[in-house]
Amino acid sequence: MNWLSASPGVVLTAYHPSGNSAVAGSNAKESEETSPSSRRSGQYTMNHENSKKSTERPQFDRSSSQDSVDELSMDDYWKELENIHETSENNHKEQEVVVVKEPDEGELEEEWLKEAGLSNLFSESTGDSLDSMVFLSTLTRTQTAAVQKRVETVSQTLRKKNKPYHVPDVRDIFRQQSDSKEKVSDESEPSSVTARENKNEAQDEVKDDSDFSLGISEKTSLLEDVPVSETDINLEISFAEQAANLKDSSIGKMCKGKEDDTLLPNFRLPKDKTGTTKIGDLAPQDMKKVYSLALIELTALYDLLGTEFKQQKAIKIKTKDSGLFGVPLSVLLEQDQKKVPGTRIPLIFHKLISQIEEARLDTEGLLRIPGVAARVKSLCQELEAKFYEGTFNWESVKQHDAASLLKLFIRELPQPLLTVEYLKAFQHVQNLPTKKHQLQALNLLVLLLPEANRDTLKILLEFLQRVIDHRDKNKMTLNNVAMVMAPNLFTFHGLGSKTIEQSEFVMAAGTANVMRFMIKYQKLLWTIPKFIVNQVRKQNTACQKKEKKDKAMKKLLKKMAYDKEKHEKQDKSPNDADVPQGVIRVHAPQLSKVSMAIQLTEELKASDIVARFLSQKSGVVQALKKEEVFLYEIGGNIGERCLDDDTYMKDLYQLNPNAEWVIKCKHS
Repeated sequence: MNWLSASPGVVLTAYHPSGNSAVAGSNAKESEETSPSSRRSGQYTMNHENSKKSTERPQFDRSSSQDSVDELSMDDYWKELENIHETSENNHKEQEVVVVKEPDEGELEEEWLKEAGLSNLFSESTGDSLDSMVFLSTLTRTQTAAVQKRVETVSQTLRKKNKPYHVPDVRDIFRQQSDSKEKVSDESEPSSVTARENKNEAQDEVKDDSDFSLGISEKTSLLEDVPVSETDINLEISFAEQAANLKDSSIGKMCKGKEDDTLLPNFRLPKDKTGTTKIGDLAPQDMKKVYSLALIELTALYDLLGTEFKQQKAIKIKTKDSGLFGVPLSVLLEQDQKKVPGTRIPLIFHKLISQIEEARLDTEGLLRIPGVAARVKSLCQELEAKFYEGTFNWESVKQHDAASLLKLFIRELPQPLLTVEYLKAFQHVQNLPTKKHQLQALNLLVLLLPEANRDTLKILLEFLQRVIDHRDKNKMTLNNVAMVMAPNLFTFHGLGSKTIEQSEFVMAAGTANVMRFMIKYQKLLWTIPKFIVNQVRKQNTACQKKEKKDKAMKKLLKKMAYDKEKHEKQDKSPNDADVPQGVIRVHAPQLSKVSMAIQLTEELKASDIVARFLSQKSGVVQALKKEEVFLYEIGGNIGERCLDDDTYMKDLYQLNPNAEWVIKCKHS
């Protein structure tokens, strides 16, 4: 494990326990008998240019740590850190130190705008700029403030550097954005309502579609009109807007006090009649919009709560282009998909979890007790040589060794599972004032992860929950599992801290708490907030109107629009034009009953429609299981969306009356 100090030329490489540490091949009992005090009085080895300096770890200071964490509760964390260090020493004679370069002034903001899909604000192309104006017109008040702050920084930096191309004035950008909002609103349906005046002087009063409420009204107080219990997570209103509404209220002031970190509430999602949207339910083109909006929303939330949010610059290092351990996820999946088409997580990762579960999850100390280091190293080498050939003997792998291999796989990834860009943002979740804010931030961070990282993390968290479900026998509670797994996910040799020695205990406790959150609330974290889905709908609607009005559209776009219209006309059945009000036509090309007219009622759900189609007796239907087919909302103001079973169809139809409804198997 390598750690990097932010101080120039100082590299923090590894934690060494004081005194004589246990040898790598020591058994679990010896490892468990190691004195907690010896672990906590250990030290780090520091390389300052070419010299080495040892520094005693500061004594635990209760005043600078989280109230719920004491030295005894962190015992598993330090023990795991020692195991990681011993394994690292065993496997690598010389550890490679990777330095993350600190970006120049304005580079972070420029990269942020690029990631948010707003880099064309500084483009000379008028068309590109107009696309950004459409995007900006759908943002909430707090999101707009976050964008404006970054645009101002980049503008100042570009002027200092005397860039040769046009540098727009930030006031012009947001004046155009305000004008764009007015134009979009003027073309909207009669059901539009007026949103309240923005606190930014640069933003004029605009109109907003009432169907896509984002919670930006300043006159409608969240506290007064939306009764929310302490355990409800409101996904209909922007998280940053909720924080802004609470900030100056009496309840907001009460929330500033420290919470009891030992207690995790049972957060729940209130039922949404238009259906809950999970990651994987939306089409790729809409997920790109979700990513941009999630980044802006997270930044706005961190800005509002006074917590630093800076993306780290991805480091370029030479990586292996084959093998199992120390191979990038993208490379692993590329080679795995040649063997198992459609696989979404590395085969070795899936197999290691299966191997652990085959021996049952009742084993006491599972994940906490390490395998024998020498044997783990030998197994790692053997897997590299024999895994893809199918000649590896899995029967010889002991359960604790398999668990150590799983953790080793995570640590050996050349880029952390939580990514270089967002690892510090995950760590800083602990600094947010309330558990609800922390959960909201984690929800947005999960949306920002690359697909491969997110899918692998999901499988890991589901496995960890299954381990916890056997806690009565394996003695691995949520806290125990979080303490053991946090060092494996949150330590990365390319990132460090300016005051790592002073804040070591606080960071350890904080990352363990973040780990607890990710395990306990994993089902909530994979939900796309409704306010973001509504913003995607608004963007799609605005783009469609812009395309219809723009007579100077490029020939390629014209041709695409023409082909799409022609295709839709050909696909429509003669009965579609005759569908009466309150009736939808549902298509099921994969089933024997190709289409059916469905009368909408107040209680009709998506699951009812699917069940009606599956009740048609045929060989095709019998070959499909109920959990394999879903009703999809396609077109209108959304690209494509898989509906959850509890979606009330009449409510969704009113939200998207121009959609088509298709039953099909969910994409793998």
